[in-house]
Amino acid sequence: MKTLIFILFSFISISSISAQQIDLQKDSIQTDSILNQNFRTDSLRIVKGRATYYASKFHGRRTANGEIFNNRKMTAAHLKLPFGTFVTVTNLENGRTVEVRVNDRGPHSKVFIIDLSQAAARELGFYGKGVAKVEICYQVPKIKPGS
Repeated sequence: MKTLIFILFSFISISSISAQQIDLQKDSIQTDSILNQNFRTDSLRIVKGRATYYASKFHGRRTANGEIFNNRKMTAAHLKLPFGTFVTVTNLENGRTVEVRVNDRGPHSKVFIIDLSQAAARELGFYGKGVAKVEICYQVPKIKPGS
């Protein structure tokens, strides 16, 4: 009898924990989308979030689009934007702005909206700090019918 009660209690506990985890995932997804997408027109997107920059160890390695990464160039990684898209990045803490070109995929953490080269982080004034609150602005490429 004790074993049966123990098994029953275990199943109830596990299902309760699973339900809580699903609710947490839904909350974080909703929060991310609400916080990140602030302004939108047909082709212009402005997104606010946090940015970071590449570590030195990535200098000289191949990026997702096949280029050799150079930390001294104004480039960035974004998860979804097409390679070659130019993005204007503004540091919301000091107002500095740079334009970078997407040539890699990342960041691979939901905490950040863009990974920048060290040159871009220096221009924005957050090199050495690691993270900055930024706003990114970009044109959404128009898709041709039949493509």
